Amino acid sequence: MRASIRPLILPALALAGFLGLASPALAGPQIQHWVAPTGARVHFVESRALPLVDIQVSFAAGTALDPADKAGLASMTQALLDAGAGNLDEQTIADRKADLGAQVRGGADNDRASLALRSLSSPAELDAAVELIATVLARPTFPAEILERERARAIAGLREALTKPGSLAARQFNAALYAGHPYGNNSSPESLAAISREDLADFHRRYYGANRAAVAIVGDIDRATAERIAVRLTEALPQTAAASPPPPPTPTRAQTFRIPHPSAQAHILVGQPGMAREDADYFALLVGNHVLGGGGFVSRLTREVREQRGFAYSIYSFLSPQQVAGPFQIGLQTRGSQADDALSVVRQTLDTFIAEGPTADELQAAKDNLINGFGLRLDSNAKLLDHVAMIGFYGLALDWLDTYPAHVEKVTVAAVRDAWQRRIRPDQLITVIAGGDGDRAPDAAATPSAAITDGAN
Repeated sequence: MRASIRPLILPALALAGFLGLASPALAGPQIQHWVAPTGARVHFVESRALPLVDIQVSFAAGTALDPADKAGLASMTQALLDAGAGNLDEQTIADRKADLGAQVRGGADNDRASLALRSLSSPAELDAAVELIATVLARPTFPAEILERERARAIAGLREALTKPGSLAARQFNAALYAGHPYGNNSSPESLAAISREDLADFHRRYYGANRAAVAIVGDIDRATAERIAVRLTEALPQTAAASPPPPPTPTRAQTFRIPHPSAQAHILVGQPGMAREDADYFALLVGNHVLGGGGFVSRLTREVREQRGFAYSIYSFLSPQQVAGPFQIGLQTRGSQADDALSVVRQTLDTFIAEGPTADELQAAKDNLINGFGLRLDSNAKLLDHVAMIGFYGLALDWLDTYPAHVEKVTVAAVRDAWQRRIRPDQLITVIAGGDGDRAPDAAATPSAAITDGAN
């Protein structure tokens, strides 16, 4: 949302510096865990490969906590943390980051709001960067004039997005999957306009508590230094109400939504709530999805929709585990005139996969790909930090990275078939088709409008 909160530049590390998950003889990174005196949960990996330290502080302060009439509040609160803090204004904070060579990124999703820091590990630079971030986390001032500026940018960006069929499809899909659930909140120009500075300060005061914080640290320091950093980052934060997970989403009912738009391409989304981060079916669903649509050009959906029929250049499926069931989603774009035919193939392919599961060859190829490729997702400090932060925030086992290959390898055809038959239900699938009217008869073209429900599949 703000230019000062930007992605890190991620220099690659040698894979051998962390782990060789493709080889069972090599262990994964050693994650140390403790609870700081402030109540923050801390997860730390010592890595001496580069003179850098990567830190992420995550709070149970995600968008699921947005009031319905002020959707966007969590994201705006996170985005304006470094707009001013303590006696520092926005420019001073930006100048200090530049002087220290520190890089900061952040964001908010349904479950959490996070701020991440990359700093040199030399004591002078690291201490100063940590001090700056501690001030940003604990004492944001949320200047009214910057709120006005960033809110105007956000509203302008949202209005632009609302002219695009892909955005319209995604918003309708989310609202339908999580109707009446906190995950279903979509921001609007009206909800963003309703957010006041007092709302930001109150949200921060209620949810940015030390006891709601998970601190992940990876880099060129020892345990004692990591302990001091964790305390400094959270010692000025209040103790707040304990975090509690949102309720499980209500099972969906199969519906199809068509959103008129004069685009030539129709954007199609199909899915339902899928799995939680801690889920007994996690690995059976994960490996099965790799066969179905998560494996790129070797997936069934790609073969059936792209290669055999040429309906789409790209088609995918994914599962996004969250604190409670995150979405299972299939997505593609196709010419409007062939949208119904493409959708029919998608549904047939999914139905067949649910009924039969993968073949033995498909299963083995998926497991080999997932296991052999897993190390590449951990080949830099920043990538490893993301996984350590995930483990820390969701309270996963410390050996989650170590045991990932073994869990994948244990998955059987029967386990995939059983999990997918129980969890992915054709009678619960939400379908959204946005746009494509420009590739149909001229009198069918329309301008964007509210979604129209045309009944169950």
